[in-house]
Amino acid sequence: MADGKNDKLVLERFLPYRLSYLTNIISRKLARLYSEQFDITPHEWKVLANLSRHPNISAAKTGEKTAMDKVAVSRAIKGLCDKGLVHKVFSSEDRRRSVLNLTKKGRDIYHQIEPLVTAYEDRLLSILDKDELVQLDHLLTKLTDQAKS
Repeated sequence: MADGKNDKLVLERFLPYRLSYLTNIISRKLARLYSEQFDITPHEWKVLANLSRHPNISAAKTGEKTAMDKVAVSRAIKGLCDKGLVHKVFSSEDRRRSVLNLTKKGRDIYHQIEPLVTAYEDRLLSILDKDELVQLDHLLTKLTDQAKS
């Protein structure tokens, strides 16, 4: 979002920086909602939430769905397995591939965290009217699609 006056980068107006800055603020506030009470890291939360929505998927697919790198996904899965929240089973077709699912304890914790994070989202978005919410969703979808291409 250059101002057109010159070609110099103004970091505070640079879209990737602004999105990253906003994401960091939101992530820190969300992490406070679940990290102390449930001993869950932000990466673990992303994996937990994705496994709730997409059971029986591999670590690689989890990485794709969260846009997290392999190392972060692997650490999060290990942490969740160690805490008894995720069960990892090797595929019967391919022993190199594992399938991930939430355990009962993992589902229970997810269902305790979900209302906390959705309430935070509701508060965050409460400053936008209905048309702005539709526009925000549309613009985020367009930017995501463009970034993936």
